[in-house]
Amino acid sequence: MHRWLYGLVLLLCSFTSFSQTNDQDPGLHSVQESLGHIDARLTRQVNELLWRQELGQLAIIDKVRFTGPAPRGTNDLPPSAGSNEVVVSALTFMPRKHGRTLPLIVFAHGEIHGNVATDEDVHVLRELLEQGYAVIAPDYRGSSGYGSDYWHLIDYGGLEIEDVHAARQFMLQRHRELDPRRVAIVGWSHGGAIALLTVFAHPNDYCACYAGVPVSDLIERIRILGKGYEELFAAPYHIGKTVEEAPEEYRRRSPAWNAAKLQTPLLIQANTNDQDVNINEIHRLISALREAGKNFSWQVYTNAPGGHYFNRLDTVGAHESRAEIWGFLARYLHPPKPYDKAKIRTSKP
Repeated sequence: MHRWLYGLVLLLCSFTSFSQTNDQDPGLHSVQESLGHIDARLTRQVNELLWRQELGQLAIIDKVRFTGPAPRGTNDLPPSAGSNEVVVSALTFMPRKHGRTLPLIVFAHGEIHGNVATDEDVHVLRELLEQGYAVIAPDYRGSSGYGSDYWHLIDYGGLEIEDVHAARQFMLQRHRELDPRRVAIVGWSHGGAIALLTVFAHPNDYCACYAGVPVSDLIERIRILGKGYEELFAAPYHIGKTVEEAPEEYRRRSPAWNAAKLQTPLLIQANTNDQDVNINEIHRLISALREAGKNFSWQVYTNAPGGHYFNRLDTVGAHESRAEIWGFLARYLHPPKPYDKAKIRTSKP
């Protein structure tokens, strides 16, 4: 197995190097894309094994599959009658020690074409499980590690959120010990955007929402990051149009343009030196929520170490930031063992 994997890595590297002088060859591009999906699948599988090892003492971990809505016929048309629904995979975590009822966290992973099992999130899941939360973490459509077809199903800010909401429904149906009145959704970055759009679309099904460094305004984001970034969304299998061609479509997929829909208790955290989600996006979201007269909590950190990942690190500051999140969630979900702030060291190493 190790020799085969080593050979695959060498082959992938050789094709990547070769492409520097042959980037117009469609056959080579297809091979590279296929190898990239194989690499993503192997990485996901290895990371999931590591997560099971890291978290297995705290929770019963399962890999489940359920269905989300059928894919759109195009981005302008609904799916045809009788079309197949999309099969969504998710990791579920049920605390090994719990009382009669449990609160549930729906965890929306970050990154466009990301997936659940990443290095920066395992300790976040650990802290949730230590408090007694059950968790479901779906790899919604477009996630990496499931092959080309699933990757190309991406519907950023569209049917992604229905896959995530379907995860909530699945978990409540499967585990009767979960309390449907104590369900929250959390996410960072793209996951923060999904968390916001999910509670906007399903306000009665979540009692709290946390959005960390959330992507908030696609139009502003593309203005900052440039046309190369816009190509991700203008691809034929995705939105299929540029901002100039379809500005309302980009607004529909941006939390800041839908702030009036908020009905759920919300905490937003961001960082001024974030080089991924520019602070202008966050200010745009906060201003929109204020203008809509919404009650919510927010905290913008000034130049916190770690930039985009500032509160997913193992630093004292990151622990303190997460303690604020856990305190916010506990007010609405009442976990069996609320997070103990006393565990945070009072001085830096």
